[in-house]
Amino acid sequence: MTFVATMVSGGTGHIALNRPKALNALTREMVRAISTALAEWEHDDVVTRVLITSTSPRAFCAGGDIRTIRDEVVSGADFTRFFADEYEMNLTLAEYPKPVIALIDGVDMGGGLGISVHGSHRVASEKALFAMPETAIGFVSDVGATYFLARLPKNVGRLMGMTGARLGAGDALAVGLATHFCPSERIGELAESLLRGEDTAAALAAVAAEPPAAELPFDEIDTVFGGGSASEVLAAVEGAAGAWAEGVRTALQSACPTSVFVIYALLAQAVHRTLPQCLAEEAVVGARMIRRPDFAEGVRAVLIDKDRNPSFTPATFADVDDAAIAALVGP
Repeated sequence: MTFVATMVSGGTGHIALNRPKALNALTREMVRAISTALAEWEHDDVVTRVLITSTSPRAFCAGGDIRTIRDEVVSGADFTRFFADEYEMNLTLAEYPKPVIALIDGVDMGGGLGISVHGSHRVASEKALFAMPETAIGFVSDVGATYFLARLPKNVGRLMGMTGARLGAGDALAVGLATHFCPSERIGELAESLLRGEDTAAALAAVAAEPPAAELPFDEIDTVFGGGSASEVLAAVEGAAGAWAEGVRTALQSACPTSVFVIYALLAQAVHRTLPQCLAEEAVVGARMIRRPDFAEGVRAVLIDKDRNPSFTPATFADVDDAAIAALVGP
């Protein structure tokens, strides 16, 4: 079965993610197929834009194939090849000289944001769900996420990176993760219009509708997550009121303490770095995180046994050692 289908129609290079049973979790072969298509179309005058869609009714892309990466780590295989290829693809999308339009009609997490957010047009339906849930598996936000999360308003990037918070279409549009809204029932119509060669702006205007309202309390998030250290943020979370804060506390209960501190540090650094610099840093720090026992344990708890009861070391935020975090994020 071909997990990535590509074609050209109406001046549009079409990439269809086609691994629905796995919610389009990215394999190395899928990443390389996307990169190959992008390279072929970059200098092809027939192709004026790129369209990325999903054949899954549930997801755009749920991220990387983390179970396979865990297997490679446990067996001692070289897991870094996947990330090298993936990050190269992320940078290619961000620097692509032609419009890249992603139609996000369902789950878009982790590596899925690396395929969508770096493009010029991120079209979300009411079924769209954006998240970077890596702290739950002992890892950290990557695929250039430290770059774009650090630049989201109201410290929403810290909220997402530290807690794995999920944003619907309204919130994603409000902070800029999504650029356009299209009702789910018209996503197919939009794709067909683009593949017929209709003008991008006209095609988007034809399916335009009132998007869902934003739901997050952005000013409160800005205050709570605006602390000058991870410890300050966590203390503020403990003192925050409201249903959203209770949800954050619940999410943090199952998060890897080391991952929460590391992603805070990376986001603080990313404000002053370019996307290539952020990707390079993510590659180094990510490899260190994956080699820690917390990664294999987190993937076991979330994706394999699914007991949602990981045994991380250290087990609490209070036990996280500043020197250990500095070693993980340092040169």
